[in-house]
Amino acid sequence: METPCRNLCALDATRRTCTGCGRTIDEIVHWRSMTDAQRAAVMKRVRDFRPLPRA
Repeated sequence: METPCRNLCALDATRRTCTGCGRTIDEIVHWRSMTDAQRAAVMKRVRDFRPLPRA
């Protein structure tokens, strides 16, 4: 199963997204139970997401 996870997990509390992959918390939690179409939509949305540089 393809995933946008880059193992750079950190929560942006303001946007409620992962600063590593760009997925929302709900998308991360429900990733394995999503349909292929739902995962494809998330992958399309975060495809060009670039993680924030580590401080």
